[in-house]
Amino acid sequence: MTTVSDRLQAIRRRLATACARAGRDPAEVRLVAVSKTFDADAVAEVAELGQMSFGESYMREALDKIGLAETLTGARLDWHFIGPIQGNKCRALAGAFAWAHGVDRLKIAERLSELRGEDLPPLQVCVQVNISGEASKGGVSPDDAAALCTAIARLPRLRLRGLMCIPAPVDDPEDARAAFRRLRELRDAIRAAGGVDAADFDQLSMGMSDDFEVAIEEGATLVRIGSALFGARPG
Repeated sequence: MTTVSDRLQAIRRRLATACARAGRDPAEVRLVAVSKTFDADAVAEVAELGQMSFGESYMREALDKIGLAETLTGARLDWHFIGPIQGNKCRALAGAFAWAHGVDRLKIAERLSELRGEDLPPLQVCVQVNISGEASKGGVSPDDAAALCTAIARLPRLRLRGLMCIPAPVDDPEDARAAFRRLRELRDAIRAAGGVDAADFDQLSMGMSDDFEVAIEEGATLVRIGSALFGARPG
């Protein structure tokens, strides 16, 4: 029976191998352990293995978990909100998280900027792009992404870092490659246009348990991995 330690080591090996294929340094890629639906004990178990970045999608669950997990580990963990962001979540997100991956409207960014405490470092933000054009999925259109990024870059208390996507589901990870490549090319085009801080705007949040190796080969810097690490979700 595989343990969490076994699974984490296997993911790290796969990550390193994907980086080697792409001629990249594994230090360029951050693993975000998607801990939604798993309890604070599960987070603490993974944190004790040296994994410090965790992704949450459900605000109420996350707020209950964050303090308890940090008490159990005795460490300050790196919390990423990776779910859809409604206005009523902004106050909690701005106070409890280091990263927001799913910003897709200026109104939401303005609210996060307004609510981020001055005693906290700037909230790191990725703009979500609906890279596959799915009607059921959130995200700004690729055509509108540059304007949104330029507007967010002007806001105080936020640090615009890059783009995020969730491509359309595919059976073969290779079929997601084109979407990941489009997001990288879009990020590069926005950087080149000059409306953002090019040095800061270097992140690509893309790739999950089934396709993160392809995402890394196409430039991912943040990979969001849940089931491959924690196992099947409860319920």
